[in-house]
Amino acid sequence: MYISIVNNYHTLVMPEIFRMFGMKFFFYSLEHLPIHIHVRNADGTAKFEVNPVKLVESHGIKPKDLVLAEALVEQHSELIIKKWHEFHGE
Repeated sequence: MYISIVNNYHTLVMPEIFRMFGMKFFFYSLEHLPIHIHVRNADGTAKFEVNPVKLVESHGIKPKDLVLAEALVEQHSELIIKKWHEFHGE
């Protein structure tokens, strides 16, 4: 699924990689290396680098949900990397 946001400068596409346990895992179309994934739930957001899996930042997500999100990123890291390369061509 892709969500598009249009402003005066560009269209920002947010490819969703997967959803689990009330968390959406996605990246933005205008991303940069290293490969990373954004996570959003009802409480906030977080960003994880994928290889190796490492929390980069979080805002509002409860610690127990960060632990779960990190485990899911680890579990699905091959899928995330594959989708990154498909979308970004890097």
